[in-house]
Amino acid sequence: MQWRLYLYKVKRVYHFFKTALGQAIPAMIQTNFPQRKLVIIAITGTDGKTTTSSLIHYILTQAGIKTGLISTLGAKIGNDEIETGLHVTNPTPKLLFQIIKKMVDQDCTHLVIEMTSHGAYQFRNFGLTPQIGAITNVSHEHFDYHLNFRQYVLAKASLFHHTPKVWINQEDQSFTLLKKVLKQHLVAYSPSSYLPLVIKQSVRARFDQAYNQLNAKLASLIAIELKIDPKIIAQAIKKFPQLSGRMQQISNSRKIRVIVDFAHTPKAVEAALLSLKTQRSNAKGRLITVLGSAGQRDVTKRPKMGKLAAEHADLVIFTAEDPRVENVWSIITQLKSDLGKNHHKVLSIADRGAAIYFAINHLAKAGDTVVILGKGHEKSLCFGQDEHSWSDTEAAELALKHQKPVLGPIIS
Repeated sequence: MQWRLYLYKVKRVYHFFKTALGQAIPAMIQTNFPQRKLVIIAITGTDGKTTTSSLIHYILTQAGIKTGLISTLGAKIGNDEIETGLHVTNPTPKLLFQIIKKMVDQDCTHLVIEMTSHGAYQFRNFGLTPQIGAITNVSHEHFDYHLNFRQYVLAKASLFHHTPKVWINQEDQSFTLLKKVLKQHLVAYSPSSYLPLVIKQSVRARFDQAYNQLNAKLASLIAIELKIDPKIIAQAIKKFPQLSGRMQQISNSRKIRVIVDFAHTPKAVEAALLSLKTQRSNAKGRLITVLGSAGQRDVTKRPKMGKLAAEHADLVIFTAEDPRVENVWSIITQLKSDLGKNHHKVLSIADRGAAIYFAINHLAKAGDTVVILGKGHEKSLCFGQDEHSWSDTEAAELALKHQKPVLGPIIS
C-alpha cells in the first residue's frame, strides 16, 4: 500500500508540471487573468454539488447579479449555455479560462463553479482562488483513483487552503478530518442550521428529498453571506427549474411514475431510493430500480450499491452503465455479490435500453415507480473506447410509448 501512496503523490507532482505550469498558466496569460475580476464561489462534494451550485447561480441571477456557472451540466453565461464535454465537470484549463473570459467580457461579477477531487488532484482549477467554498459531503467514491477515504478528503480540501470561508457538513463523516486540515474560517452547517422562516418554507415546498433540502439550505446560507435579501432567496427557490437528470420526472398517461436521476454512488443510491419510498402515492405501489456501475472506475463501491438497491427497492434490474473496456456481465456479477437474502428481487439485463423497456412495460403497473439511476443528464454511453449517443430521459420516453430504446451512433 505504501508504494501506491508514494506513486500517487509522485503523479500529483507530474500533474503540477503538466497541467498547472504547462496548461493553466499559459491559458491565464492568453486570457489576461480573467478570474481576478470575479467573486468565485466553489462547491465540491461526492453528491449534491451540481444541485447546490446551480441553485446558488439561480439565486444570484434572480437577485440581479450577473453570474456565470460551470458545472457537470455545462457552463452558463446569462441564458447562453456552453458544452464542456462528455463526462466532464472540470474543463481543461484552456477551455476553463476561455469560458471565464467570456463571462468577464459579458460583465459577470460572480462565478459559481463546481469542482471535483480529480480536478483538484490534477490542478485543472489551478489559478482559481475561491472567496467562498463549500463541501457538501464525502462518501464512498473514486477510491480507485484516490486510494482511500483520507486521500479523497484531502484532495477535496486542497481546493480551499486559501479560501477565507468554507462551509462543511457537520453531520458528514468527513467533518472531523476537514476541521483538522482546513485552517481558515470554517462554517459548519446541518439540517438544524437556522434559516429565516420565509426561506425555510420555500425549501420545504420546492424539495421533497431531505438531501436536496440540505443542499438548498447550504445554497441559502451562502446567498445570505453574499447579502442577498431572504425574500429574494425564497422566491428564487420556489421558481428554481428542474435540473436535467436530477430526480427528473418523465410525464406520461400510464399512471406509472418514472424518474431519471444521476445517483451513482452508494450514498446517493440509498438517499434516492429512501426518498422515493416515502413519496409513494399508492401504498401498494412498488419501487422498481434500473442501475449499473461505470467501468474502469471504483470497483469497491459496486457490491455496496447492489446491496442498497436490493434492500430499498422492491425490484432491481442491473444493467450497463458506461462499461468502457470492462465486461458488462463482470460488473453485474460484482453488483450482485452481496445481496444476502434479496437475490429474489434482482434481474440482470445487460442492454440498458432493454432493461428500461422491461422495467416500464413488463414489471411496472399503475401506481408503481420506476427510477433509472446512474446516467442522469449525460448524453452518451461508453463501450470500449467509443461514446455512443444515449439519453436515459429519451429512453424512458420511448419505452413509455412501447418502443424499445436502442444505442445511438458513435459520437466520440
